[in-house]
Amino acid sequence: MLQVRASPTFLPSTTSSSSQAPTPFPFSGKSQRRSGLVSAVAAPSANCAARRSVMAAAGAAPVAAKLEDADALIDSVETFIFDCDGVIWKGDKLIDGVPETLDLLRSKGKRLVFVTNNSTKSRKQYGKKFETLGMSIDEEEIFASSFAAAAYLQSIDFPKDKKVYVIGEEGILKELELAGFQYLGGPTDGDKKIELKPGFYMEHDEDVGAVVVGFDRYFNYYKVQYGTLCIRENPGCLFIATNRDAVTHLTDAQEWAGGGSMVGAILGSTKQEPLVVGKPSTFMMDYLAKKFGITTSQICMVGDRLDTDILFGQNGGCKTLLVLSGVTSLQALQSPDNSIQPDFYTTQLSDFLTLKAATV
Repeated sequence: MLQVRASPTFLPSTTSSSSQAPTPFPFSGKSQRRSGLVSAVAAPSANCAARRSVMAAAGAAPVAAKLEDADALIDSVETFIFDCDGVIWKGDKLIDGVPETLDLLRSKGKRLVFVTNNSTKSRKQYGKKFETLGMSIDEEEIFASSFAAAAYLQSIDFPKDKKVYVIGEEGILKELELAGFQYLGGPTDGDKKIELKPGFYMEHDEDVGAVVVGFDRYFNYYKVQYGTLCIRENPGCLFIATNRDAVTHLTDAQEWAGGGSMVGAILGSTKQEPLVVGKPSTFMMDYLAKKFGITTSQICMVGDRLDTDILFGQNGGCKTLLVLSGVTSLQALQSPDNSIQPDFYTTQLSDFLTLKAATV
Protein backbone atom coordinates (compact mmCIF):
# COMPACT_ATOMS: atom_id res chain seq x y z
CA MET A 1 0.00 0.00 0.00
CA LEU A 2 1.26 3.48 -0.83
CA GLN A 3 2.31 5.22 2.36
CA VAL A 4 1.53 8.91 2.57
CA ARG A 5 4.25 11.21 3.87
CA ALA A 6 3.50 13.06 7.06
CA SER A 7 1.85 16.33 6.13
CA PRO A 8 -0.37 18.87 7.84
CA THR A 9 -2.36 19.25 4.64
CA PHE A 10 -3.43 15.65 4.15
CA LEU A 11 -5.73 16.28 7.06
CA PRO A 12 -9.45 16.79 6.46
CA SER A 13 -9.00 20.50 5.79
CA THR A 14 -6.37 23.00 4.71
CA THR A 15 -8.32 25.94 6.04
CA SER A 16 -10.25 24.83 9.08
CA SER A 17 -8.94 24.90 12.62
CA SER A 18 -10.24 21.40 13.20
CA SER A 19 -7.51 18.82 13.73
CA GLN A 20 -9.69 15.76 13.99
CA ALA A 21 -8.75 13.04 11.52
CA PRO A 22 -11.54 11.52 9.41
CA THR A 23 -13.28 8.44 10.77
CA PRO A 24 -11.86 5.32 9.12
CA PHE A 25 -14.20 3.53 6.72
CA PRO A 26 -15.20 0.25 8.34
CA PHE A 27 -13.88 -1.98 5.58
CA SER A 28 -13.60 -5.57 6.66
CA GLY A 29 -10.02 -6.14 7.69
CA LYS A 30 -8.94 -2.73 6.35
CA SER A 31 -9.92 -0.18 8.98
CA GLN A 32 -6.73 -0.67 10.98
CA ARG A 33 -4.60 -0.12 7.89
CA ARG A 34 -6.41 3.06 6.92
CA SER A 35 -6.39 4.32 10.49
CA GLY A 36 -2.64 3.91 10.49
CA LEU A 37 -2.41 5.82 7.23
CA VAL A 38 -4.49 8.68 8.60
CA SER A 39 -2.48 8.88 11.80
CA ALA A 40 0.72 8.87 9.74
CA VAL A 41 -0.28 12.15 8.11
CA ALA A 42 -1.11 13.99 11.28
CA ALA A 43 2.33 15.59 11.71
CA PRO A 44 4.47 17.72 9.37
CA SER A 45 7.34 16.13 7.46
CA ALA A 46 10.85 16.56 8.83
CA ASN A 47 11.83 19.00 6.09
CA CYS A 48 8.64 20.97 6.48
CA ALA A 49 8.98 21.04 10.25
CA ALA A 50 12.60 22.18 10.02
CA ARG A 51 11.66 24.98 7.65
CA ARG A 52 8.89 26.12 9.97
CA SER A 53 11.19 25.99 12.98
CA VAL A 54 13.62 28.33 11.24
CA MET A 55 10.77 30.62 10.27
CA ALA A 56 9.43 30.63 13.81
CA ALA A 57 12.85 31.40 15.25
CA ALA A 58 13.17 34.35 12.88
CA GLY A 59 9.69 35.55 13.76
CA ALA A 60 8.56 35.68 10.12
CA ALA A 61 8.58 33.76 6.88
CA PRO A 62 11.85 34.05 4.91
CA VAL A 63 11.44 36.39 1.96
CA ALA A 64 11.43 34.70 -1.44
CA ALA A 65 14.40 35.49 -3.67
CA LYS A 66 13.87 36.71 -7.21
CA LEU A 67 15.27 34.12 -9.62
CA GLU A 68 18.47 35.54 -11.09
CA ASP A 69 20.40 32.42 -12.14
CA ALA A 70 18.12 29.92 -13.84
CA ASP A 71 20.99 27.58 -14.75
CA ALA A 72 21.95 27.14 -11.09
CA LEU A 73 18.40 26.11 -10.20
CA ILE A 74 18.14 23.79 -13.18
CA ASP A 75 21.45 22.11 -12.35
CA SER A 76 20.47 21.63 -8.69
CA VAL A 77 17.53 19.27 -9.35
CA GLU A 78 16.67 16.22 -11.41
CA THR A 79 12.92 16.73 -11.79
CA PHE A 80 10.57 19.63 -12.37
CA ILE A 81 6.93 19.34 -11.37
CA PHE A 82 4.69 21.90 -13.04
CA ASP A 83 1.23 23.07 -12.22
CA CYS A 84 -0.73 23.62 -15.45
CA ASP A 85 -3.30 26.41 -15.05
CA GLY A 86 -1.43 29.70 -14.75
CA VAL A 87 1.97 28.12 -15.47
CA ILE A 88 1.61 26.25 -18.78
CA TRP A 89 -1.66 27.79 -19.97
CA LYS A 90 -4.49 30.09 -19.03
CA GLY A 91 -7.84 28.63 -20.03
CA ASP A 92 -7.17 27.31 -23.54
CA LYS A 93 -4.36 29.76 -24.30
CA LEU A 94 -0.73 28.67 -24.06
CA ILE A 95 1.53 31.02 -22.10
CA ASP A 96 4.34 32.46 -24.24
CA GLY A 97 7.63 30.59 -24.33
CA VAL A 98 6.46 27.43 -22.59
CA PRO A 99 7.26 24.88 -25.35
CA GLU A 100 10.77 26.28 -25.79
CA THR A 101 11.36 26.20 -22.02
CA LEU A 102 10.26 22.58 -21.74
CA ASP A 103 12.50 21.67 -24.69
CA LEU A 104 15.42 23.33 -22.90
CA LEU A 105 14.84 21.36 -19.73
CA ARG A 106 14.50 18.07 -21.59
CA SER A 107 17.74 18.81 -23.46
CA LYS A 108 19.43 19.05 -20.08
CA GLY A 109 18.12 15.61 -19.12
CA LYS A 110 15.47 16.78 -16.67
CA ARG A 111 12.37 14.74 -15.91
CA LEU A 112 9.18 16.77 -16.37
CA VAL A 113 5.92 16.02 -14.56
CA PHE A 114 2.66 17.94 -14.79
CA VAL A 115 0.35 18.02 -11.79
CA THR A 116 -3.00 19.79 -11.82
CA ASN A 117 -5.79 20.17 -9.29
CA ASN A 118 -8.32 20.47 -12.10
CA SER A 119 -10.38 17.27 -11.99
CA THR A 120 -12.59 17.91 -15.03
CA LYS A 121 -10.33 15.84 -17.29
CA SER A 122 -8.60 12.47 -17.05
CA ARG A 123 -4.90 12.06 -17.72
CA LYS A 124 -5.70 10.92 -21.25
CA GLN A 125 -7.86 13.99 -21.85
CA TYR A 126 -5.12 16.28 -20.53
CA GLY A 127 -2.72 14.61 -22.95
CA LYS A 128 -5.05 15.62 -25.77
CA LYS A 129 -5.17 19.19 -24.45
CA PHE A 130 -1.38 19.39 -24.52
CA GLU A 131 -1.48 18.04 -28.06
CA THR A 132 -4.06 20.64 -29.09
CA LEU A 133 -1.73 23.33 -27.78
CA GLY A 134 1.12 21.94 -29.88
CA MET A 135 3.00 19.96 -27.22
CA SER A 136 3.66 16.24 -27.02
CA ILE A 137 3.41 15.12 -23.39
CA ASP A 138 3.26 11.46 -22.38
CA GLU A 139 0.21 10.42 -20.37
CA GLU A 140 2.50 8.95 -17.72
CA GLU A 141 3.91 12.45 -17.11
CA ILE A 142 0.47 13.88 -16.25
CA PHE A 143 -1.18 13.66 -12.83
CA ALA A 144 -4.58 15.27 -12.33
CA SER A 145 -6.56 15.32 -9.10
CA SER A 146 -9.17 13.14 -10.85
CA PHE A 147 -6.50 10.43 -11.06
CA ALA A 148 -5.44 11.13 -7.47
CA ALA A 149 -8.97 10.40 -6.21
CA ALA A 150 -9.00 6.98 -7.88
CA ALA A 151 -5.40 6.26 -6.82
CA TYR A 152 -6.22 7.10 -3.22
CA LEU A 153 -9.18 4.71 -3.19
CA GLN A 154 -6.89 2.01 -4.56
CA SER A 155 -4.28 2.75 -1.88
CA ILE A 156 -6.78 2.06 0.92
CA ASP A 157 -8.23 -1.05 -0.77
CA PHE A 158 -11.66 0.54 -1.18
CA PRO A 159 -14.04 -2.41 -1.66
CA LYS A 160 -15.06 -3.06 -5.25
CA ASP A 161 -18.60 -3.89 -4.09
CA LYS A 162 -18.97 -0.36 -2.74
CA LYS A 163 -19.90 2.60 -4.96
CA VAL A 164 -18.59 6.13 -5.36
CA TYR A 165 -20.97 9.07 -5.73
CA VAL A 166 -19.36 11.76 -7.88
CA ILE A 167 -20.02 15.46 -7.67
CA GLY A 168 -17.78 16.48 -10.52
CA GLU A 169 -17.17 16.03 -14.20
CA GLU A 170 -16.10 13.42 -16.70
CA GLY A 171 -12.44 13.27 -15.66
CA ILE A 172 -13.28 11.71 -12.29
CA LEU A 173 -15.65 9.18 -13.87
CA LYS A 174 -13.05 8.06 -16.41
CA GLU A 175 -10.34 7.57 -13.78
CA LEU A 176 -12.69 5.65 -11.47
CA GLU A 177 -13.70 3.42 -14.38
CA LEU A 178 -10.07 2.74 -15.28
CA ALA A 179 -9.41 1.80 -11.64
CA GLY A 180 -12.35 -0.62 -11.66
CA PHE A 181 -14.65 1.22 -9.23
CA GLN A 182 -18.42 1.45 -9.46
CA TYR A 183 -19.74 5.01 -9.57
CA LEU A 184 -22.88 7.05 -10.00
CA GLY A 185 -23.64 10.74 -10.31
CA GLY A 186 -21.43 13.10 -12.29
CA PRO A 187 -22.74 15.21 -15.19
CA THR A 188 -25.83 13.02 -15.66
CA ASP A 189 -27.20 14.33 -12.35
CA GLY A 190 -26.84 17.89 -13.58
CA ASP A 191 -30.35 17.96 -15.00
CA LYS A 192 -32.03 16.32 -12.02
CA LYS A 193 -34.34 18.39 -9.86
CA ILE A 194 -36.06 17.85 -6.55
CA GLU A 195 -39.78 18.51 -6.34
CA LEU A 196 -40.14 19.82 -2.81
CA LYS A 197 -43.68 18.96 -1.78
CA PRO A 198 -45.15 17.88 1.57
CA GLY A 199 -43.97 14.46 2.64
CA PHE A 200 -41.31 14.14 -0.06
CA TYR A 201 -38.51 11.74 0.94
CA MET A 202 -35.36 11.48 -1.18
CA GLU A 203 -33.93 7.99 -1.53
CA HIS A 204 -30.20 7.34 -1.87
CA ASP A 205 -28.00 4.30 -2.56
CA GLU A 206 -26.92 2.74 0.72
CA ASP A 207 -23.99 1.01 -1.03
CA VAL A 208 -22.20 4.33 -1.62
CA GLY A 209 -18.99 4.18 0.41
CA ALA A 210 -17.39 7.41 -0.79
CA VAL A 211 -18.45 10.78 -2.13
CA VAL A 212 -15.83 12.42 -4.36
CA VAL A 213 -16.27 16.16 -4.90
CA GLY A 214 -14.43 18.10 -7.59
CA PHE A 215 -15.00 21.10 -9.80
CA ASP A 216 -18.48 20.79 -11.29
CA ARG A 217 -20.08 23.15 -13.81
CA TYR A 218 -23.30 21.14 -13.47
CA PHE A 219 -23.54 21.58 -9.71
CA ASN A 220 -27.09 21.72 -8.33
CA TYR A 221 -29.20 21.17 -5.24
CA TYR A 222 -29.94 17.54 -6.18
CA LYS A 223 -26.22 16.73 -5.95
CA VAL A 224 -25.83 18.57 -2.67
CA GLN A 225 -28.67 16.64 -1.09
CA TYR A 226 -27.65 13.26 -2.53
CA GLY A 227 -24.05 13.63 -1.44
CA THR A 228 -25.15 14.87 1.96
CA LEU A 229 -27.41 11.86 2.51
CA CYS A 230 -24.62 9.43 1.57
CA ILE A 231 -22.09 11.02 3.92
CA ARG A 232 -24.49 11.49 6.84
CA GLU A 233 -26.47 8.26 6.63
CA ASN A 234 -24.16 5.62 5.15
CA PRO A 235 -21.92 4.35 7.97
CA GLY A 236 -18.30 5.34 7.41
CA CYS A 237 -18.90 6.97 4.03
CA LEU A 238 -15.77 8.90 2.96
CA PHE A 239 -15.89 12.55 1.93
CA ILE A 240 -13.06 13.06 -0.57
CA ALA A 241 -12.22 16.38 -2.23
CA THR A 242 -10.03 16.60 -5.31
CA ASN A 243 -9.02 20.11 -4.17
CA ARG A 244 -10.21 23.18 -2.29
CA ASP A 245 -9.05 25.80 -4.80
CA ALA A 246 -10.96 29.05 -4.34
CA VAL A 247 -10.64 30.07 -7.99
CA THR A 248 -9.72 28.52 -11.33
CA HIS A 249 -8.84 29.64 -14.87
CA LEU A 250 -11.73 28.72 -17.16
CA THR A 251 -10.75 31.55 -19.49
CA ASP A 252 -7.75 33.85 -19.69
CA ALA A 253 -9.97 36.89 -19.11
CA GLN A 254 -10.76 36.47 -15.40
CA GLU A 255 -10.79 34.13 -12.43
CA TRP A 256 -13.77 31.84 -11.85
CA ALA A 257 -15.10 30.16 -8.71
CA GLY A 258 -13.10 26.96 -8.16
CA GLY A 259 -13.72 23.46 -6.84
CA GLY A 260 -13.52 24.74 -3.28
CA SER A 261 -16.96 26.27 -3.68
CA MET A 262 -18.51 22.85 -4.40
CA VAL A 263 -16.57 21.22 -1.57
CA GLY A 264 -17.67 24.02 0.76
CA ALA A 265 -21.33 23.34 0.05
CA ILE A 266 -21.01 19.69 1.10
CA LEU A 267 -18.91 20.66 4.11
CA GLY A 268 -21.63 23.08 5.15
CA SER A 269 -24.41 20.51 4.95
CA THR A 270 -22.54 17.55 6.48
CA LYS A 271 -20.36 19.37 9.04
CA GLN A 272 -17.64 16.89 8.04
CA GLU A 273 -14.22 17.96 6.79
CA PRO A 274 -13.11 16.42 3.48
CA LEU A 275 -10.00 14.36 2.86
CA VAL A 276 -8.14 16.35 0.19
CA VAL A 277 -6.13 14.28 -2.33
CA GLY A 278 -4.98 17.13 -4.60
CA LYS A 279 -2.42 19.81 -3.82
CA PRO A 280 -1.24 20.74 -1.21
CA SER A 281 -1.79 17.20 0.14
CA THR A 282 1.39 15.13 -0.19
CA PHE A 283 -0.49 12.13 -1.58
CA MET A 284 0.41 12.90 -5.20
CA MET A 285 3.97 13.81 -4.24
CA ASP A 286 4.48 10.46 -2.52
CA TYR A 287 2.84 8.68 -5.44
CA LEU A 288 5.21 10.37 -7.90
CA ALA A 289 8.28 9.77 -5.74
CA LYS A 290 7.48 6.06 -5.54
CA LYS A 291 6.55 5.71 -9.22
CA PHE A 292 9.65 7.41 -10.61
CA GLY A 293 12.07 6.68 -7.77
CA ILE A 294 12.57 10.39 -7.15
CA THR A 295 14.24 11.86 -4.09
CA THR A 296 12.06 14.85 -3.22
CA SER A 297 15.07 17.05 -2.45
CA GLN A 298 15.92 16.66 -6.15
CA ILE A 299 12.57 18.11 -7.24
CA CYS A 300 11.61 21.70 -8.00
CA MET A 301 7.88 22.45 -7.80
CA VAL A 302 6.81 25.25 -10.14
CA GLY A 303 3.40 26.81 -9.61
CA ASP A 304 1.35 30.00 -9.52
CA ARG A 305 -0.51 29.44 -6.25
CA LEU A 306 1.00 29.87 -2.82
CA ASP A 307 -1.52 27.85 -0.79
CA THR A 308 -1.57 24.84 -3.13
CA ASP A 309 1.45 24.62 -5.46
CA ILE A 310 4.13 26.15 -3.24
CA LEU A 311 2.78 24.55 -0.07
CA PHE A 312 2.63 21.23 -1.95
CA GLY A 313 6.32 21.50 -2.75
CA GLN A 314 7.30 22.65 0.73
CA ASN A 315 5.33 19.89 2.43
CA GLY A 316 7.15 17.38 0.23
CA GLY A 317 10.61 18.81 0.95
CA CYS A 318 11.15 20.17 -2.58
CA LYS A 319 12.64 23.38 -3.92
CA THR A 320 9.88 25.79 -4.96
CA LEU A 321 9.51 28.39 -7.71
CA LEU A 322 6.52 30.73 -7.95
CA VAL A 323 5.62 32.16 -11.34
CA LEU A 324 3.60 35.37 -11.46
CA SER A 325 1.76 34.40 -14.65
CA GLY A 326 -1.25 33.02 -12.78
CA VAL A 327 -3.29 33.90 -9.71
CA THR A 328 -0.54 35.29 -7.44
CA SER A 329 0.71 38.84 -7.89
CA LEU A 330 4.03 40.22 -6.63
CA GLN A 331 2.05 42.38 -4.22
CA ALA A 332 0.31 39.31 -2.76
CA LEU A 333 3.61 37.44 -2.47
CA GLN A 334 5.30 40.30 -0.62
CA SER A 335 2.31 41.16 1.56
CA PRO A 336 3.03 41.08 5.32
CA ASP A 337 -0.07 38.89 5.64
CA ASN A 338 1.43 36.16 3.44
CA SER A 339 3.25 33.45 5.39
CA ILE A 340 3.99 31.13 2.43
CA GLN A 341 7.26 32.06 0.75
CA PRO A 342 8.77 30.03 -2.13
CA ASP A 343 12.51 29.63 -2.53
CA PHE A 344 12.36 31.73 -5.70
CA TYR A 345 9.91 33.69 -7.79
CA THR A 346 9.94 34.87 -11.39
CA THR A 347 7.59 36.45 -13.91
CA GLN A 348 6.86 33.39 -16.03
CA LEU A 349 8.29 30.01 -16.96
CA SER A 350 10.05 31.28 -20.08
CA ASP A 351 12.39 33.33 -17.86
CA PHE A 352 14.42 30.11 -17.78
CA LEU A 353 15.45 30.96 -21.34
CA THR A 354 16.89 34.37 -20.49
CA LEU A 355 18.10 34.32 -16.88
CA LYS A 356 21.73 33.29 -16.84
CA ALA A 357 24.42 33.44 -14.21
CA ALA A 358 25.90 36.93 -13.84
CA THR A 359 29.29 37.22 -15.48
CA VAL A 360 32.14 38.46 -13.32
